[in-house]
Amino acid sequence: MDRITIQNLEIFANHGVFPEETKLGQKFLVDAELMVDTRAAGLQDDLDKSVHYGLVSQEMTRFMKENTFRLIEAAAEQMAEHLLLTFPLIRGLMLEIKKPWAPVGLPLETVSVRIERRWHKAYVAFGSNMGDRKAHIESGIQVLSEEKRIRLGKISDMIVTEPYGGVEQEDFLNGCLELETLLTPMELLAVLQKAEQKEKRERLVHWGPRTLDLDLLFYDDEILEEPELAVPHPEIQKRRFVLEPLAQIAPYKVHPLLKKRVTELLSELED
Repeated sequence: MDRITIQNLEIFANHGVFPEETKLGQKFLVDAELMVDTRAAGLQDDLDKSVHYGLVSQEMTRFMKENTFRLIEAAAEQMAEHLLLTFPLIRGLMLEIKKPWAPVGLPLETVSVRIERRWHKAYVAFGSNMGDRKAHIESGIQVLSEEKRIRLGKISDMIVTEPYGGVEQEDFLNGCLELETLLTPMELLAVLQKAEQKEKRERLVHWGPRTLDLDLLFYDDEILEEPELAVPHPEIQKRRFVLEPLAQIAPYKVHPLLKKRVTELLSELED
């Protein structure tokens, strides 16, 4: 990804732990490295195809002046998210906030916090086999759409599938969706569980009936194993009701562990 760099933007603002810092204010220096695809702008000499660094600088200045944070960690985190939500062409950024002459009682030139934040692509499987199945699924997708740090992408058709796992129950409606998010995998999991809880999802029987099931399948190409979450989902290659709708929206997505495309996994499962 190409970079647009802003260095040492001077901003007088009111941030700090001590009362005099938030009351009197001080100078901060901000660096930003914006991850932007500049190819079209470069070929067409068209600013509308790129990110206006002057507007970004103005927005950073306004944000720092209109908000007050005790920690520069908080200032950096909140401003990074604000910029990524405000300027759609910024795919990611490196942001550094420098605080000259921080009041630590020592001859210190500057302290800074430097973070990297970006949009991540994830795939989620959805399913329901209780009550109004379609309504449960649509309600869950609505919860995702209302989270500002999530942008919904492609959504597959809903397919009717037989229950998985040997528990006698009604047929499922299943599908998959694509999204972009600023959330971490664990934060995204919390939103998925919030959507399930809204539909009164209960985990009483393993592989049992449910009003709504939302499973995180992929998060970029990350490999994650935590007590609450495994990514990629460990059952992807075994489930036709996942692979079939996933192949509609991401046929060439490569499983980061198995090193096979979704279409290959589906073909092997059918064989």
